[in-house]
Amino acid sequence: MNEFIIVFREVLEASLIVGIIYTILSKSNFTDAIQKLWYGVAASIIASLIVAYIVVSLKDLLGNNSSMALFEAIFMYITAGLIWYVVFWLSKHVSDRKELEGKAMTAAKISSWGVFFVIFFAILREGFETVVFLITSFSITESFSYVGFFLGAVLAILLGYLVVVQGRRINLKKFFQGTTLLLVFLASGMVAYGTHEVESYLVKSDQLEKETISRPWDILQPKLELSDGENKFFYSYDESKNVYTHLLHDSGSVGVFLKGFFGYNSNPNYIELIMWFLSLIFGLNLWRRFYY
Repeated sequence: MNEFIIVFREVLEASLIVGIIYTILSKSNFTDAIQKLWYGVAASIIASLIVAYIVVSLKDLLGNNSSMALFEAIFMYITAGLIWYVVFWLSKHVSDRKELEGKAMTAAKISSWGVFFVIFFAILREGFETVVFLITSFSITESFSYVGFFLGAVLAILLGYLVVVQGRRINLKKFFQGTTLLLVFLASGMVAYGTHEVESYLVKSDQLEKETISRPWDILQPKLELSDGENKFFYSYDESKNVYTHLLHDSGSVGVFLKGFFGYNSNPNYIELIMWFLSLIFGLNLWRRFYY
């Protein structure tokens, strides 16, 4: 599900940008600029794949568990910052069709290669954000859905085509108002999980004893066997660890989804909880400032 949401959002942004600019150039008979537009699309996709390889390679270079935990914590905070930037950028630019049209026309009048660079950097930015978000999501869920990935991309491209090229109209501001609200909750989840990874780093590097960490709650811990009266429906059995995990535990089938999107944790520390709350308030205020 995470893969679908992330890829759908990012690809839809890129599709709308390409579609709107293509429509304007086509109506204005800028044939050469249209050719450069498709060059820009191809070049940006290749560049995004290269960026993805570099980011994944740098992540894999960190060998021991404590360094990986610290890396993931930093990555989470950076990702949350990027998401807040996306909320800001979308509210100011993507929903404003006239601004995109103006940029395209200005670039086309100066040079057809101007269109190439507008498209290249617009899609490359989306590509980089997609890589960052997907790696962070994978770090949380420890799984990857190729079905969600490709379905999100296909549906986003199709919707972008229907909205722009076919001339069908939807209220872009209302659409992005709803989807950017989801990003606000996703960013808060990233901040909370990043703070949890700081705890993991300190524990694994022997700078902090796990038993000394205060927690507001610690519930639904995995168990070796179920007691009488407990319903197996609410548990999944991990054969590799020989434990039963409740579906609402943060590694359970439902809990892992809530953790990835909303920062839910079945055993948070106090700093993690406070950081989640403060980041959520910040994100909601940022979102509300532009849409209300």
